[in-house]
Order: sequence, then structure tokens, then C-alpha cells
Amino acid sequence: MARKEREALLPPDVAAAERARTTGFRRTRGGEWISSEEWRTFVAPLERLKLEYVVCGEQSNLFALIHKIATTQGLKGFWKGNFVNILRTAPFKAINFYAYDTYRKQLLKLSGNEETTNFERFLAGAAAGITATILCIPMDTIRTKMVAPGGEALGGVIRVFRHMVETEGFFSLYKGLVPSLVSMAPSGAVFYGVYDVLKTAYLRSPEGRNRLALMKRQQREEVNAIDQLELGPARTLLYGAIAGACAEATTYPFEVVRRHLQMQVQANKLNAFATFMNIVDKGGAPALYAGMIPSLLQVLPSASISYFVYEFMKIVLKVE
Repeated sequence: MARKEREALLPPDVAAAERARTTGFRRTRGGEWISSEEWRTFVAPLERLKLEYVVCGEQSNLFALIHKIATTQGLKGFWKGNFVNILRTAPFKAINFYAYDTYRKQLLKLSGNEETTNFERFLAGAAAGITATILCIPMDTIRTKMVAPGGEALGGVIRVFRHMVETEGFFSLYKGLVPSLVSMAPSGAVFYGVYDVLKTAYLRSPEGRNRLALMKRQQREEVNAIDQLELGPARTLLYGAIAGACAEATTYPFEVVRRHLQMQVQANKLNAFATFMNIVDKGGAPALYAGMIPSLLQVLPSASISYFVYEFMKIVLKVE
């Protein structure tokens, strides 16, 4: 049954609420798109540094690498491949958040519980991560090709896309999908699960209950959206950063394996396990964490701001 037909069967006030909820989610996804795009541009140099360690096998320390890129490529070198990264990351974040809320609510309906359990949070987070990864990984593969040695000769996004499809087939855009899915399940579970666990623990604490009681008394007053955040701005940012750091540290080796798979050509193609063993044989276990420092420097503020914007937009747009 179409949405308009369903609304016609509902009482006017219920139909209006349904329309507001649907529109709100669209706008929340739009707000998440904008925030991700702006933030990714700001932290693009950190992403570039990470890829130099993972994709190009850079061995110098962080400051030496910064100096090397600045002297050889200039300031614009730090934003190499940023446009395609935005094309991947902005929809990835929006899909991820929306899918998480959708899966969590469906699991809540199926279980019949009054409140989402920790297991349901982790399961919804894992499913959301998998959904977003399947839809967005082609852009990630193209970005890796562009930054890898020899990538400049391939040209821009369209030319890299065409080159990969013509030489290796369409499904070459999904290189590294297996380790991506294997990592996104625990990554999404940890990212959303840790945040929700921290949030629930705080709201059940004496301080959290007092804050909720105060917010309830202020419902009829003119209160700005920031003051309506259940955790408050500082704690929302902090819990988002903690969730992002935990997810990144848990699954970073899968990221390294995925990048190596994306760089492979058909002639010397290895499976995910063989690629993993090859990385360990050449660089030992530390090679699985190459570029971890710039990656964490990028993830901490990115995750905290993503959660802050998400919670803020839900209040502004009155989305439950």
C-alpha cells in the first residue's frame, strides 16, 4: 500500500505525525550529509596521511611524511582524492545512521520489549554498517586507486571508474568487500552499541535522571535545541568520540587488508586471508596498524561531531 493511501486510513493527527516523521528523517539524512561533507574536507589531510602509510607503505614518521607531501606536492597534495571521498562518506554516514534507527526500531517491535537491549543495539549497528558498506564501497575502491602509486596517471573519478570496469570488470569495484563486511559488522556494532550503552548508563544515573526531570519541567518553555540534548553538548561529543575510537581500534586491521586488496590487479590477485598473511610476513603484526595514529586523530572529532549533529537535528526536526 502506498504511503498516501496508508495516511488516508489514519486519523488526521496520526497522519500528520507520520508525515512529520518521514520528512524529519529525510532532513536528518540531509543534515548528516552536509555535516559529513564539511568535516571530511577539514580532516582530509589526516585521511591522506593514513593512506600513505597503508597504501604506499610509507615508513617515515608522521612529521617527516607531512614535510615530504608539502614539499613534493604542495598544500593541495593533502586534499588529493578528497572529492571522491566525500562522494563516498557523506551518503555512507547518512545511510548508516538511518539504517541503524530503522533496524533498531524493527528489532524492538519484534521483541516486544519496552526498551532496546544491548544485544539489539549491537545487532542493529552491525546490520547498518553492512548495509552502508555494500552501497558505498565502489567509491572507496576508486579513491584507493587514485591515491595508490600510479593513480595520478589514471586521471579523475570517471576515468578511474572506466579503467577499472574495462580492464577488470564491474565487480572489481567491490574489491575488499569481504573484509569490509567482516569489519563493518563489529565496527557498526561497537560504534552504536558503545554510544548507546554509555548514554543509557548516564540517563539511569542520579545525574542523568535529574537532567531528564529538569528537561521535562522545561518542555513548555522556550529552550534552544542544544539545551534539549539529553546528554548535554559536552557529553554527546565525548561519548561519540569514545564510540568512534573503540570501533576504529577494534577493526583497523581489516581496513589495512581491504586497502591492499583494492590495490591488487588481476595478475597478482590474492584472497583476503592470503593478503593478510602477506602483510604480516612483510611487516609483522605492527603492519596491520600502519597509519593508526592519523586515523584516530581523524576519527575522534569526526565521530563526536557526527553524533552531535545527528542528535541535534533530531531535536530540531522533532524526530523520535
